[in-house]
Order: sequence, then structure tokens, then C-alpha cells
Amino acid sequence: MTTKGLSVLGNYAWLWRRMLGMCWRRHPVLSSATLAVRLIGVAAFVGSGLGMRAVIADSQLGVLGDAVAAAVATAVAYAANSVVGLIAMNLRMQVVERVGLIAVDGEILGDIARVDSIDHLELPEFLDRVELLRGASARLVDVAWAGLEAVLNVLQLALAMLVLGTVSPWLLLLLVIGAVPLWFDGRGRAVTVRAEKATSEDLRLQRHLFETATRPGTHKEVRVAGVGEQLVERQVALRESVQVRRFRARMVAACWQAGGWLVFTAGFAGGLAYLIALAVDGRIGAGDVVLAVTVASNLRNAIAAAVTRSTDVARSGTLLEPYLWLRDYAETHTVPTGDRKDVPSRLTNDIRLEGLGFTYAGSNRPAVRDADLVLPAGSVIAIVGEYGSGKTTLAKLLCKFHEPTAGRITIDGADLADLDTDRWWGSISGTFQDFGRYHTTVRDGIGFGDLDHRDDDERIARAVEEADASALITRMPQGLDTPLGVDAGGIDLSEGQWQKLALARSCMRREPLLFLLDEPTASLDAPSEQAIFEHFMRRARDGAARNGAVTVVISHRFSTVSEADLIIVMADGRIAEHGTHTELLASGSLYAQLYDITRTSYSATH
Repeated sequence: MTTKGLSVLGNYAWLWRRMLGMCWRRHPVLSSATLAVRLIGVAAFVGSGLGMRAVIADSQLGVLGDAVAAAVATAVAYAANSVVGLIAMNLRMQVVERVGLIAVDGEILGDIARVDSIDHLELPEFLDRVELLRGASARLVDVAWAGLEAVLNVLQLALAMLVLGTVSPWLLLLLVIGAVPLWFDGRGRAVTVRAEKATSEDLRLQRHLFETATRPGTHKEVRVAGVGEQLVERQVALRESVQVRRFRARMVAACWQAGGWLVFTAGFAGGLAYLIALAVDGRIGAGDVVLAVTVASNLRNAIAAAVTRSTDVARSGTLLEPYLWLRDYAETHTVPTGDRKDVPSRLTNDIRLEGLGFTYAGSNRPAVRDADLVLPAGSVIAIVGEYGSGKTTLAKLLCKFHEPTAGRITIDGADLADLDTDRWWGSISGTFQDFGRYHTTVRDGIGFGDLDHRDDDERIARAVEEADASALITRMPQGLDTPLGVDAGGIDLSEGQWQKLALARSCMRREPLLFLLDEPTASLDAPSEQAIFEHFMRRARDGAARNGAVTVVISHRFSTVSEADLIIVMADGRIAEHGTHTELLASGSLYAQLYDITRTSYSATH
């Protein structure tokens, strides 16, 4: 469901119902125990005061047995009032962490993953909200419990006021005085919420700089370039800026809170003075005085707890807005499977680009513009061009990672936008420039290319062979069971070795409709590059015969694409020219010039 149109209170209520519902569905016994212990604490809070009055009254009347029984009950109430809070907190934290770290984290990641495109991963407003929610899933669940405990705190305060009212109705004014710290605290929390939102982008940049300076992959360049000190200075400056702005906000909030407590302290002192006056005049007995003082003293702690949990609810404003925003974004940018057309099992005609254009968010310059082209079924297509010419963006559009801002792509006449996104992704295979480095076993690192066959060693072996990675697997200490990634306690690989595993992963799906290779050999040596392209050309021809698959190869190495059926030359986001290798060389235009430059450069370096 979407939460758009709901009031702030409506959003809080929706969040509380959802989070508490998760807790009771997943951990009903633990959640019920938490609530039960908390209710015992509410009863003990009032019971201790009533017990003290009974002890004094029975003692004055000389009823020893009743006085002893009241004393025992009072002691039990005091003990319960002292320990149930800690027990309830520990139980609550168990529920909060179990539900938050498993259910809510999974839900947030699922929302990110189920959006039809990856446009959102390049939107600053999306990334800022993800940053705010990073590691905060348990706090989201705790917000719901804070809301429930706020209700229990109100019940506790109401019972306290009811008891104080039996002594004197004027003591009910303590409830009004007790509410003052809550209002003051709310004003202070609003200041800190605004500060945390305003500094989230700087905090995200600071963390990026820290990772750049400490990660092995980037640290080598940092050391060679000698920019370590500059990176440290920048990330420290950002961190200090964030800390200073947030500290100032917290100090303002502290001033608001202090003002609220000053008002409460003055009112509490006035109430005690009033009780003393009543006792001196003989209008209340000693038991009433003890009852009022006991409840009023506990009332101060109860209000402090109410302020703390209400503060937690208020603090959740920094989490509530991004959480609901992400939920609404996923809801409005995901089309139900039943509303989309199915993906064909084979291509019979072509993939067409019709006036295709795309501009990244925040940019005024189109990355792809006015692209009109036919990619025949069963063909091998090469896309070449200089860096920044639009090659990779065109590949992303073919994969439906972005929604075109102009024109469309058709698959055998059907608009790609109308096809089921998950099934289209399921009919694609390939590897990308920023290929994944899965910190898992080698078997999983390859098998993830086709989850239905991730344990099929025969298929994995075939994929390894097609990626020319057999020698690499042979050198692995435990073969396919070798763990990868230092963070996971495994071995690290070179850039070229990681790319070979990515290439093997791309070969797992045997009958994709679109086989995409974006700079597939950028990190490999010339012999490996040649061997891999020979394998992939055979694979492309086999796929074309089986299901009309289109193979798209993106490369800046012109020597590797000469066997393609169609070569597309990109320049400044446009399709500058297209044709076969022979046709484009004969034309003497851009392709011929670039081909001659790369051939001369390659010859000079070898």
C-alpha cells in the first residue's frame, strides 16, 4: 500500500501497526512476554504507593496482620517496579533486533531490488534516504515499541493521577506540569531532526572518502598519487562539519529540555509544599502523605521514562520519512507482474530502437539521443566508440535498467516497457564493466549466473571453459569450493581473475534472448582476450540458431569486433554510423579513423 495522503499521525500509526504486526507474527511468545512484563510494571508503579498507605493505616489501627500483609505486598510491588523495567527492555531489544535485522532489512533491500529500473540508484534523494536508513532497521522497529510504551506510560500516569486525586484534586495539576517537559522536548527534537536530514549528504560523502582511503583496490592509487593526506583532510573536514552542525542542534535541543525540567521541578516542589500544608492542618492523614509523596516521586521517574520514549518516537522522524518515501517509491515504480506482457521464448524478427533517447537525472545533456536502428534476430552486434560516447548507456537501455526519456525499444514488435521486467532480466545474460565480486565460494560466484543451476557442476564446468577460466580454477586451493574475498576470510583475486569469473557467470544461462558483453576483456591480456572472443562468437552463433538470440558486444578495442554482423559507432550519444567491418572501413569515415588509430597504437605497444 502507499502512504501518500496520510497525515503525520496517520503515517506513525501505519508504521506502528506494520512493525508491531511483524513482531507478533514472527515472535509471538517473546512479544507477548514483553508486553506482559511491561503491564506488570504499570501495576507495580501504583501498587507500591497504595501499599505504603495501607501499611501506615493498618499500623495506626493496630491491625498487625493486615499491616504485615500490606508490607509484603508493598515490598513485592517495589521489587517489581525496580526490575521489570530492565527485564522488559531486554525482552524488547531481543524482539527489535530479530525483526529489524532480518525482516525489515530484507524488506528495504527488497524494495530497492523490485523497482523496474535502476534509475533510483543514481538519484541523490534516493541515496540520501538509503544513507539515513543504513543500519537503522532495528530503530524502526523500536519506534513502534516506543509508541506502544508511550500508551502504557499514559496509562501509568492516568492511574497515578487517579490515586493522587483521592488525596486532593489540586494534585492533578501535576499531570499538566508533567506534560510540559514533553512539549519542550518535542520542540528540541524538531531541531535535531532537521539537522540530521540536512547533513546526511555530507556524511555519505565522508564515508565514501574514508572507504576510498582504506580499501585495498583504491588505496594503491592513493599511495602512488600521494593524495592520502588530502583525502584525510577532506573527510575530516566533512566529518567535523557534520559533527558541529549536529552538536549545535543537540545543544539547542538540550536547552529546550532543560527548560521543561525546570518547570516540572518547580511544580513538583509546589506540590510537596501543598501536601505538607494539608498534613499540618489535619485534613489528610500520614498514610495519605506517604501515598502522595511515593506516587509523586515515582511520577517524576515515570515522566522521565515517558519523555525518553517520546523522544525516541520524535527521533524516528529522521527514519519515518525516508522509510515511507522508499516504500512509496517502490510501490509507484513497480508494475504488478499480471499487468505486463510475457517475454517471448525466442526472437523471430528483431530488436528495434525507435527515436531512442535518455538523459540522466541532474544532467541537461542526453547520454543517448535520436537512436534508430534494427538489431536482427540471431545477429552479433558490436558497439564501439570513444569513452563517454553513450555505449554503456545504450546497453543499459537494452537491459531495461533505465526507462527511456524519449522513443522506445521493441522486442519482436512489443514495446519493451510493456514486457514483464523480471522475466526480461531473466532472459538476459552477460557481464558488465562494473562486474560483481561476490565474496562467496567460487562455485556460487559462477553459479549465481543461473540460480536454477547453481549446483550443476557440469554446467559450471562448461561456463568456465567458455570463459577461458579453466587454468584459474585449477590453481584455486580448494577448486570450486575455494572461498573468495578477504572480508569473508577467503583469498583475493586480481582484477583480471575477478573478470574471468564474471565471464564464466555470464555463460551459465544457456538460452538468453540477449547476451550482452560490456568491455568483457578490459582487464585481460591479449591471448585471453582472443580465446574468449572465439568462445563467445561460437556461443553467439549457437544461440542464434537455437532461439534467435542477439549478442551485443561493447568494446573500445576495434580489433575484437571485426567479425560482428553489424557494428554501431557511437559519438556524442548518437549512432554516428553503422555497417559491417568491411563497409565501414571502405567508407573511410569515423570507424575507419578510430580503427586505424587503435591498430597503430596496439602495434606500437606490442
